[in-house]
Amino acid sequence: MEATETTTSRAAGILGRPFDINGLTLRNRIAMAPMTREFSPNGVPGADVAEYYARRAAGGVGLVVTEGTYVDHASAGSSHRVPHFHGDAALAGWQKVAEAVHAAGGRIVPQLWHVGATRNEGDGPFTDAPPAGPSGLDLDGSAKGHALTSADVDEVIAAFARAAADAERIGFDGVELHGAHGYLIDQFFWGRTNRRTDGYGGDLASRTRFAREIVEAVRGAVSPDFPVIFRLSQWKANAFDAKLAESPAELDALLAPLATAGVDAFHASTRRYWLPEFDGDDLNLAGWVKKLTGKATLSVGSVGLDKEFVGPQGFAKETVSTGIDLLLDRMERDEFDVIAVGRSLIADPEWANKAMTDRLAEAAPYHAGLLRELS
Repeated sequence: MEATETTTSRAAGILGRPFDINGLTLRNRIAMAPMTREFSPNGVPGADVAEYYARRAAGGVGLVVTEGTYVDHASAGSSHRVPHFHGDAALAGWQKVAEAVHAAGGRIVPQLWHVGATRNEGDGPFTDAPPAGPSGLDLDGSAKGHALTSADVDEVIAAFARAAADAERIGFDGVELHGAHGYLIDQFFWGRTNRRTDGYGGDLASRTRFAREIVEAVRGAVSPDFPVIFRLSQWKANAFDAKLAESPAELDALLAPLATAGVDAFHASTRRYWLPEFDGDDLNLAGWVKKLTGKATLSVGSVGLDKEFVGPQGFAKETVSTGIDLLLDRMERDEFDVIAVGRSLIADPEWANKAMTDRLAEAAPYHAGLLRELS
């Protein structure tokens, strides 16, 4: 009994600490990671979506980061069932989601998303829109879609800013900009997909310009104390070993312009949070981001599961819930500030409370059948 009480006290003491992001106080250090669910017909989230997120807040999650939501640009999306973050109907739906999460004691930010050249010809929600990226290239470097013109770039930047302003207006607690996993913002970062010869291409510092201008536009469209979170990754949807930065110095070149532009927190996406990012140091990606920028950081990656995330096929793998001692070790030394949890929270809305009270042995296991409904 004594050992259990000690473990419980440690988990509650580490994960249960409040945390502040630009004036937004989270009640604990657990976030719900963004995960596309496709339960919003015609881009409009309904009562089932509100209940889904509210259950996780009621289950102890301090910060809900919603699934990716399409900004108002015709080429932004690739599904009729992924939610929009524009238009009266979608925004009315999202306002009810935010209200439900707040009523359950949580905080919530929408993830703002443009998929870029990953969409295919004819995909919804605007089937006539072409795939669009920095250079008209797919993630494998082959030709696809069209390269964004300067006017297109301005339109996309403005769409992110409008979405952020709408998020504040309808009662969200901040926004997260999706700059990871090979989607549009990340396509500008990556040399394989960005071959531009204008001011948005070239060396790594130059390839950050698009993201920097989005951050600046978003920062200018919202209140100074409205948190802006930026999600980044090294890996891409079809290239798990991809690297934007091979060294801390290169990572700093990527991050510094974004931090200066107004990012309040970085959400560093890895598939396994416990792996070091660079040789010679145990810090993971979020740890390095915090060390280099001094900004708040969120980490993520197969938390509480015995199988790592390996892309779409990874969502089909049944998993067993595991302990979180390694996570507690890293958070105890403040390597990063908040841990985002994905599949474990699809499986069990009460995962956060169970983690903080040493009851993960009771946590429901993840399996692919859970993706068929919002539970």
